[in-house]
Amino acid sequence: MNSKQSFILTLFLSALFVMPVQAERMEKAPKDIESLDVIEHLDSRLPLGLEFQDSNGKRVKLEDYFKKDRPVILSLNYSNCPMLCSLQLTGLVRGLKDLEWSTGQQYDFVSVSIDPKETYQRANLTKQKYYKEYNRSGTGDGWHFLCGDQPAITEIAKAIGVQYKYVEERKEFAHPAVLVVCTPDGRISRYLYGIQFPEQTLKLALVEASEGKIGSTIDRFLLFCFHYDADSGRYAPTARNIMKIGGFATVFILTVVLIPYWRGRKGRTEIEIVQTQKTADGT
Repeated sequence: MNSKQSFILTLFLSALFVMPVQAERMEKAPKDIESLDVIEHLDSRLPLGLEFQDSNGKRVKLEDYFKKDRPVILSLNYSNCPMLCSLQLTGLVRGLKDLEWSTGQQYDFVSVSIDPKETYQRANLTKQKYYKEYNRSGTGDGWHFLCGDQPAITEIAKAIGVQYKYVEERKEFAHPAVLVVCTPDGRISRYLYGIQFPEQTLKLALVEASEGKIGSTIDRFLLFCFHYDADSGRYAPTARNIMKIGGFATVFILTVVLIPYWRGRKGRTEIEIVQTQKTADGT
């Protein structure tokens, strides 16, 4: 066996030993989160009377961020999160930057800290970080980072259906990565999971939550064509709706385009026959 063959054999044997280890790591969730879940409460109304403190230290109510004219993206995070919150919020900002709509104009973003010890000064630093990353002037009023007491945090988490817990030995919170898109009047419209949020998914979720009050006719048309796939966390084409639209388009073409065309052509043919007959009679 030459050196090249020995090298290939070594790689093959290494793969045999590594693959089971990797598979085992993929199958087992960390103990801190294996008991946590998200219990969806679609169309449920949020407890808008809950009181928090905004990033300027002002006492506010959750209802202050529901303007009755635009949807709200709501998230549970905390500023000292070592990794997940940063990944989730960074992914959200990247998706929102691709939208032509802006925070504070067509929608708002509200993040409630699950850490009762978080101060409003710390929340303000977090707000400035993501507002700077968003990098769209004049939209600062659309970013809201709130902190509050444990009873208020517990109630909002329960209303949304997000389970989390504090891990004492690690001094951090275990929690899922999920966004909740809410209607202008404070009802839960859609859950978006993960740390990446494509522009189309965010756009259609906001159109859906706004009940057609934002977005163009084309956006509402796309919402009709697509449905939300919870497994992939995105909006996917709906075959039934596409077939309906195809049938409608066929009927439209027949009634508006082809039938008038055929009638016009038939009329012209009849006129041509009459003219031909007159010409024949004249000769």
